Amino acid sequence: MKKIGNIAWIVLLAACGQKEEAAAGKKDLPATDSVKVFVLATDSAQKSISLPGELLPYEQVQIRAKIPGYIKKLNVDIGSVVRKGQVLALIDAPEINTRVQELNEKVKAARSRSRSSQDYYDRIGIASKAAGVIAPSELQQVKNQAMADSAEYNAALLAMTSNRQIGNYLAITAPYNGIISKRNVEIGSFAGNAADKPLFELESNTILRLRVPVPEIYTGALLNGNTGDLTTRSYPDKKFKAKLVRKAGSIDNETRSEVWEFEVPNENRQLKAGSYADVKLRFLRQGQSLVVPVAAVVTTLERKFVIKFAGATTQWVDVRTGFNMGDKVEIFGELKAGDTLVLKANEELKAGTKVIAK
Repeated sequence: MKKIGNIAWIVLLAACGQKEEAAAGKKDLPATDSVKVFVLATDSAQKSISLPGELLPYEQVQIRAKIPGYIKKLNVDIGSVVRKGQVLALIDAPEINTRVQELNEKVKAARSRSRSSQDYYDRIGIASKAAGVIAPSELQQVKNQAMADSAEYNAALLAMTSNRQIGNYLAITAPYNGIISKRNVEIGSFAGNAADKPLFELESNTILRLRVPVPEIYTGALLNGNTGDLTTRSYPDKKFKAKLVRKAGSIDNETRSEVWEFEVPNENRQLKAGSYADVKLRFLRQGQSLVVPVAAVVTTLERKFVIKFAGATTQWVDVRTGFNMGDKVEIFGELKAGDTLVLKANEELKAGTKVIAK
């Protein structure tokens, strides 16, 4: 009996030892971490941003004198609203008028010679019909003289017309409707030198051009309504509508932006050309995009990635970011809707790590 008792005690001790070893083995196994995940879905990516812009005249021209002379009369000053064809100033150039009068007299003389030559040729032509009265060579000579006198008359007419046109340049007129923004001459001052400042600067500003450099990331997106809202320093409490009408079509290498040009109605001339503006634009991505929380994207010096949860293990997937919408960001990469991603990703969660998704 004593021998049987000893055997039972040994078996009991062995069983207890096995339990302790099993418990110790469980303690040595590494614990599996749990991470919060979410299911990737598509959404409409949109972004509102404010960009600086510059207001410019719809048209702007420097008005100069076409012929040299002295300013005889000024009809406008800065701020004058003018109409197309309106006389802005008169230039005094007496030699032009004298030259026109001289050419006018030359035209009269040339006309008289031409008529006389033509009349003589007509009479000689009639006489030449009688045999032996006029030699053929004499008839040809008279005809040539009539043609030469007629050509001289036409040349005199052209010269007079040209100088009359130059005489019209004595009146400086507006090429289109607008407002005089600068005046650089006084009555009596000489005008006509190419190196001089222009007489006037004329701006058409009932419609203004608004030029905005749009960052490259937004140039492929749609502009909501093709319009933007702008404010200026002179009217910080007012919003003005601007309509997109044209794009530069290329990216500037220095600024990595494309110039977009808007038109701003300005019938009352409230806005001033040359002003800087703050322009609010709302961009929409064409079609649906993959949108994730900002915390799901890890950015390092070498790469930008999200952590995908697949088969109970992690996988790093490189991505490119698009619109940053505050707490969310648009991403592009080898991903699709329905994939499971780690909600708060970091570099410490290495690829291939076994985790429990929550």
